[in-house]
Amino acid sequence: MNHPLQKIRDTKPLVHHITNWVTIYDCANMTRAMGALPVMAHAPQECADMTSISSALVLNIGTLTTELIDCMIISAGAANDKDIPVVLDAVGVGATKFRDDMAANILGSVHVDIIKGNYSEIAKLAGENAQTRGVEATSIDADPKQIAAGFARSRSCVVVMTGKEDIISDGKRTFVVRNGHELMGSIVGTGCMAASVIASFAAVNPDHCEAAKDALCYFGIAGELAASRSEGPGTFKMYFYDEVSALSDEKAQSMMNVEEC
Repeated sequence: MNHPLQKIRDTKPLVHHITNWVTIYDCANMTRAMGALPVMAHAPQECADMTSISSALVLNIGTLTTELIDCMIISAGAANDKDIPVVLDAVGVGATKFRDDMAANILGSVHVDIIKGNYSEIAKLAGENAQTRGVEATSIDADPKQIAAGFARSRSCVVVMTGKEDIISDGKRTFVVRNGHELMGSIVGTGCMAASVIASFAAVNPDHCEAAKDALCYFGIAGELAASRSEGPGTFKMYFYDEVSALSDEKAQSMMNVEEC
C-alpha cells in the first residue's frame, strides 16, 4: 500500500504559500491538519529565501496585485533552481483582463509544475472560449478531459481541473476523481485549501500527477466523512478539519473513487 499521508506526517514538509488574504488562515490550518507545515512569506525581501528552504510552493492569485505577482515570480524562480514543486492556483482567470495577463506573466516567466483551477479557469488558460464569474466556474463547450490533457502536454506540467468531478492530467495519464461532497462548495476557501493539499502531497512524491490525484481523493474523502456528521456549513467546516486530521492512508484508500481514462 502507498502511504503518502503518513510520509507527509513523518517528514513534515514546509509548504510556502504566496496566497490570497481571503483564505490564508484556512490554507494554513488545512496544511497543518494534513501534517505539513505552512508558511506565508509575501515580502520580496525574503520570499525567495523562504522558498529555498521549503519543500513546495503555492501561488494563489485570488487577491493579486502587481507587487504580489512579482514576488510569486521571484519565489518560483528560486523553486525552479532547486527543483521544488510549484503549484499555481489560477483563481478567477477569465474574469478580468488584468487577472488573465498576470497569470500569463507567471507562466511565461517560470516553470509551474501543477496548474490548478476550476473548469472555466483552466479552459481560459488553455486558450478556450471561457469566462469566469468572479471566482465561480461557468460552462465550457469543449471536453474538459481533452482540455486538461492538451494543456498539460503544451506546458509540460500537471493540470488539475476541480469541480463536481476533478480531472488530473500530465498529458499522458488522465484521472477523474469523484470523491467529495456538495457541502464542500458551501464554504469559502475549499478550492484554495485543495491547492495546499496538492502541494503537501507533491512535496513527498515526485510523480506530481499521482500526487495531485491522491491529494484530491483524500481531500474529497475527508469532505464526505465531515458531511456525514454535519448539520450545515458551520458544523461542516469544523468536522472537515477534524476528519482531515484523523484520516489515515488505509481509510482513504478504501474509499478512493477514481478512474483513469
